[in-house]
Amino acid sequence: MSAVPPEAAAGSSPAAIPTATASANTNIALIKYWGKVDEVQAIPATSSLSLTLGGTRTTTTVSFDGGDGAADSVTINGSSSSGAELARVSRFLDLVRSRSGITAAATVTSRASVPLAAGLASSAAGFAALAAAASRAAGMDLDDRELSRLARRGSGSATRSIFGGLVRWNAGHDDASSYAEPVACEMDLAMVVVVLSKSDKSISSTRGMRATMSTSPLFPAWVEASGKDLQVALEAVRAGDLERLGEVVEGNALGMHATMMAARPGIIYWLPQTVAALHGIRAMRQEGLPAWATIDAGPNVKVLTEGARAEEVAAALRDRLPAAAVSVRRPGGGARIEDGP
Repeated sequence: MSAVPPEAAAGSSPAAIPTATASANTNIALIKYWGKVDEVQAIPATSSLSLTLGGTRTTTTVSFDGGDGAADSVTINGSSSSGAELARVSRFLDLVRSRSGITAAATVTSRASVPLAAGLASSAAGFAALAAAASRAAGMDLDDRELSRLARRGSGSATRSIFGGLVRWNAGHDDASSYAEPVACEMDLAMVVVVLSKSDKSISSTRGMRATMSTSPLFPAWVEASGKDLQVALEAVRAGDLERLGEVVEGNALGMHATMMAARPGIIYWLPQTVAALHGIRAMRQEGLPAWATIDAGPNVKVLTEGARAEEVAAALRDRLPAAAVSVRRPGGGARIEDGP
């Protein structure tokens, strides 16, 4: 993404307040990311693979205009941010300011196209859009790999939302080596999202990762297995083998949740409906439908399937889970600069 001219970023006149607008879609991990070996740099314990979903864009405008009384001002979905949410965005903006040389506080306005109740995590799209908009407004000349590294510092999974389609996040060992990149894929993929609960999860992902890494006796084995799962998944993508891909995707997610459940005390995000959904998806496969489950840190289920049969899979899920909200999501594009607010 090309940067704004440096003279504009300097904010030399009121008419040249450095401003940019960007958007990004969210993504769903197929081979999971769970646990950081370096929380400051957001270096993950494992590499991961994800699918960026279309129609899930968060659009964010950043203006380095002095903010609100020389402090950053953040508005998300029409509500002013405060406390931990504001502090998290400000820390990220501090990173942009330190790298770009810009000093002004910022006004940030962000709006998600998909409601939080839709069962899709917003932080990946939110921080990918923030990284693109803030770096553009600050005059930073970042290529996509550099932008993915920057987005990672806001939210680990945001590094993958810089790119569209299938995306690999290389875990690496430091800032330079931990980045995302697109994966060539000719498969017709889709994701069916099954929302079983709209409640906030009781344990945040950050807390859950820390507890799992430090107390679960299964975590080291899952890290080792996850590396092998990623290679199997990539081989399946190259071969166009949806069944093989689906099997490793479902197994990787179940393994991740097993590590959480084995933590001391155990971390259980699932509800009874989650288990019912898993049994239903298995039964659907036995009936010939291409459907494989994946579950992030929460009770809701996403179902990997063939794009041409996604509506058929969604209909079967609605029949089996009448209380759930079921929607079909197809692959989407990466982060982009928009024309304006």
